Amino acid sequence: MSTAQTVREYPSIPRAADAPAGLFEEGHLWVQEKVCGGTLRFQLQAAGFLQFGDETTVYDDHDAVPEPYRPAVRHVRGQLDRDGLQTAVDEVEQVVFFGVSTHHRRIDYDWGRLPPFLGFDIWDGGEFLTPGAVHSVFERLGLQPVNAVERELPARDFDPDSYTVPDSAWYDGPAEGVLVRNKRGDRASLRHPDFRAETANNPTDTPVEELTVKHTTPGRLERLATALERQDNPVTVDTLRRRVAEQIAREHAGELPDPAEPLGPETARSTVRRRVREFLTERYR
Repeated sequence: MSTAQTVREYPSIPRAADAPAGLFEEGHLWVQEKVCGGTLRFQLQAAGFLQFGDETTVYDDHDAVPEPYRPAVRHVRGQLDRDGLQTAVDEVEQVVFFGVSTHHRRIDYDWGRLPPFLGFDIWDGGEFLTPGAVHSVFERLGLQPVNAVERELPARDFDPDSYTVPDSAWYDGPAEGVLVRNKRGDRASLRHPDFRAETANNPTDTPVEELTVKHTTPGRLERLATALERQDNPVTVDTLRRRVAEQIAREHAGELPDPAEPLGPETARSTVRRRVREFLTERYR
């Protein structure tokens, strides 16, 4: 990893009780679902490569990125229209994109529908873009923005004290909360009552090795192998093992003792490798 913070960090978002003056009094608001996960930021460098960071750290390469974030990094690299970005702005290195790496912390989303990355803000040469512009830019560049619950809602019609956080667009249950923003760059968050506690992870007592066996299923292996083939990537033991480990990290990190490296013990990784080898031997027999 890199200690040089070359990619701008995202500012903290106050809760509604500490919102900037006037946020709920004038202008128009965008209300967006707060999707549970980790902040992922990235920047297209002048040399043409993407540099990524999480909340606090910028990483030099994919292998340095914490495992739960890797599906989001791969998704951005595969989906971002780099030519479109370079055409749209004069200095690409002045633009920083922010979004959520959608991995398990406290909510078990419908992972098959939820993209690995959802964009929520863009810093361009000294200021954040307006919510509407952010939404449009992410869509034009091939990345999905966070879903808007309300657009251009008059601020006087939004009462944070009586507001009911809606159901999530990504699973059968309430959203973790909402982000409320105006065009001046002011913002605040409201959480659903079920998610006001600060603790995000809920580790299980089940050993990591047992969870690895549970989640390394033939169905999962077949889906990932088929996806690799569709992308013209070789289906090798190492390639499939990495994809399985990353997907388990994305979907189950909150259950495991170390959410940054959910399959940390080498015995757990060996279990994945063994099951992948057995699967491929049977698949190509």
